[in-house]
Amino acid sequence: MLNSITTSFVSRLRANDQAAWFDLWQTFGPVLRAQLTKWGKGRIGVETVRDLSQETLAALSDSIDRFDPTRGARFSTWLLAIAKHVLGDELDRRNAQKRGGASKNGSVGKRKTGELDESWMVASAAIGADAEYEAAMFRAKVEAAIRMVERESDFMDFSIYRMRVLDNKPGKEVAEAMGISEPTVSRRLAKVRDLLRDRLREVVATYSFTDDELGEAERNGLALNPSKADDALFDDAIGEIYSRQMELRRQDDRLGA
Repeated sequence: MLNSITTSFVSRLRANDQAAWFDLWQTFGPVLRAQLTKWGKGRIGVETVRDLSQETLAALSDSIDRFDPTRGARFSTWLLAIAKHVLGDELDRRNAQKRGGASKNGSVGKRKTGELDESWMVASAAIGADAEYEAAMFRAKVEAAIRMVERESDFMDFSIYRMRVLDNKPGKEVAEAMGISEPTVSRRLAKVRDLLRDRLREVVATYSFTDDELGEAERNGLALNPSKADDALFDDAIGEIYSRQMELRRQDDRLGA
């Protein structure tokens, strides 16, 4: 069964909650666009990639009624299978136009509206969910949690966390820049770190269909129920994940330029 947080989020999508749609687009749009670009192999342009990523997210809510959690599909697999289906429709439409005939659904120049088959509900190598894609999906979840924390935190507290963890500056340098002591830096870091762990639990639960997904944080060095000794490892992992996610954002921005 889907957990209650995921179910609530999907319900918001189906109710056309614009905030929920924006969250979904902001969080996973760059990952989907990168994957569609990779699959397209130069056959589709930037604008088409953006259109297809929007169509993928729109199709997401339409398929939830047929989701069977017992078949083992991850949230990431669900998104990827829909994206592959949407891209296939576009390429079929283009091939039909080149032939001067109809596409598989009997139309020319229109994307077909055929439904996904149920193969997307299971973990399948045919869908193409490789380790690179799965890692990018997890990094997107971490970034979403960081955005939530930035909105909720005291400005100075988050500025300290950004400098010390996201920008990887030494504690002494952060203390001098902020005009405070290093112990104060550590205390303020702890406040933001604790909140980030809470929000990361929430985000992972929102976008998880399987127990395997719920365990992603721990496997990526982000202990959510830690001992004190885990704090430095947590910060290091967050810094690395954030750095890689910002590189994806920069690549996505260049595509849209």
